[in-house]
Amino acid sequence: MKLIHSGKVRDVYADGDDLLLVASDRVSIYDVILPTPVPGKGRVLTQLSLWWFSRLTGIIGNHVISATDVPPEFSGRAIRCQRLDMIPVECIARGYLTGLGLAAYQESGAVSGVPLPPGLVESSRLPEPVFTPTTKAAAGHDEPITFDQVTDLVGAETAAELRRVTLEVYRRGAQTAAERGIIVADTKLEFGRAKDGTLVLADEVLTPDSSRFWPADSYSPGRPQRSYDKQYLRDWSTSVGWDRTPPGPDIPDDVLQVLTSRYLDLYEMLTGQRLDA
Repeated sequence: MKLIHSGKVRDVYADGDDLLLVASDRVSIYDVILPTPVPGKGRVLTQLSLWWFSRLTGIIGNHVISATDVPPEFSGRAIRCQRLDMIPVECIARGYLTGLGLAAYQESGAVSGVPLPPGLVESSRLPEPVFTPTTKAAAGHDEPITFDQVTDLVGAETAAELRRVTLEVYRRGAQTAAERGIIVADTKLEFGRAKDGTLVLADEVLTPDSSRFWPADSYSPGRPQRSYDKQYLRDWSTSVGWDRTPPGPDIPDDVLQVLTSRYLDLYEMLTGQRLDA
């Protein structure tokens, strides 16, 4: 195998015609990798993605070839997958107003060019989920773009397909999570084209790195929500005065324990299975 890419969280190896996607325990916020790994995080991301992939096949296929035909040292946190021609767009579906979507709404009343009703507050549920794509920056921060800009990038047919599938995946994920007492506020997806031109779901799906998950029993609009995702770490980094530029701060043990526990709790609540760190 040959290492061909090392990202903020995942390492990608070439193995013949296949790729090996390995989720590390690295954690990044605001596009900066923090120096402290999160124990078991790579396994949570991989195993939860596999769980979701199997529940989304009626909507779209995925890049998974095998989760077991991997080197022993990567067992549990690696996926053997197809090589794809990746779509240069981050596909985001939002069902609730928070994060950068909230900031955009407060400034313009719209998110990625999609107008929203007046009077919404932090964590408001949207009348319908909306497609709010961003660029897929090789370096630096992704930037919001409109659907028309996606059309300019990939063509009208692909843009419409991306929007439709992104919203369908979000709705399926949100419904499944709601049955388990969890709100999916938003999610980010990546897609690619297989050799035959088929659109395929890639990378990760509906994980605490790519989505916001809130407990339904404590949900209340007008304030930030308790979360089972990276938002806890973002909030902590703000509280210690980090300016969001490298190098990132070391994560103290108590914060690390809470973050690890929330990732594991989310996995167990969704799947009904236990995954040890």
